Amino acid sequence: MNKKPPGGQTAVLSRPPRLLAWASVAGKKEGEGPLAHTFDVVGQEDHFGAASWEKAESAMQKLALSTALKKAGLPPSALDWLLAGDLLNQCIGSAFAARDQDIPFLGLYGACSTMAESLSLAAMLLDGGFGTHAAAMTSSHFCSAERQYRTPLEYGGQRTPTAQWTVTGSGCVILGREGTGPAVTHVTVGKVVDKGIKDANNMGAAMAPAAADTILAHFRDTGRKPSDYDLVITGDLGQLGHQLLGELLRAEGLQLPHLADCGTLIYDLEGQDVHCGGSGCGCSAAVLCGLLLGGMEKGRWRRILFCGTGALLSPTSTQQGESIPAVCHGVAIEQEGQG
Repeated sequence: MNKKPPGGQTAVLSRPPRLLAWASVAGKKEGEGPLAHTFDVVGQEDHFGAASWEKAESAMQKLALSTALKKAGLPPSALDWLLAGDLLNQCIGSAFAARDQDIPFLGLYGACSTMAESLSLAAMLLDGGFGTHAAAMTSSHFCSAERQYRTPLEYGGQRTPTAQWTVTGSGCVILGREGTGPAVTHVTVGKVVDKGIKDANNMGAAMAPAAADTILAHFRDTGRKPSDYDLVITGDLGQLGHQLLGELLRAEGLQLPHLADCGTLIYDLEGQDVHCGGSGCGCSAAVLCGLLLGGMEKGRWRRILFCGTGALLSPTSTQQGESIPAVCHGVAIEQEGQG
């Protein structure tokens, strides 16, 4: 029977859906980083054959979806739901990717937490019996994000040391009520946390408290211990946010020996000039659908807590002097018989 601790934030899934297949698409810069071998598709140029950066983002999503469906051996018509989102206004990257798919579509916005959000909702839909297959997907693009949130690339604006580099990438997961892949067993839905950070170039500091809040809630709700997980990974705090998260958790008495962050893994932080690391919806999506799930398939990890983090700001809120609300959603993914 499905259950949720009274007052808690975690849904325990009674019939955990399986991750049947997944696919990752990455841009040229990401393909020059340390995780290049884990991506299904690496673009030789970041337009992906499209006429604009925004259209390129839709092209990445369509490529990720078609690749994942092919790996799952399913036609698009087999999907009961498509849950997707991105960073663009009105989520046009996802909406335009979905318009030719003929699949019931749920557009989501959780900023960089969108991969975890889409995965959480897709898992709960299938666990509730509302379908047999679903796809969870997201994307981001460095050039479209710069144009929307900061300044067009032509301006040549200087980046602060705390800034992160928006990943050009996409990830898609196909979930099923039946199967043999890793299972989504728990979903910890985050609360919006705002500690007053106003610097839009320091999103790691803004998101770290939200990540700490959700991780603490997950362990409190489930009664699990850090040793129950082979890896607890956030996406994407970057180098500074990752350090802050560790400090916040230790202050609460929680030591996580296997704590990592997608934003610090996807690039060579010393050699690729990305300052604090990667960010964007596509960061955690590409790492999840490449390194993480691929590693579980090979037996590297048995149980992962995937914690997508998102800074819920907009250019308007920044211009009006608002602080940056943030959220983090935790998804427990487990592979039976591995370890």
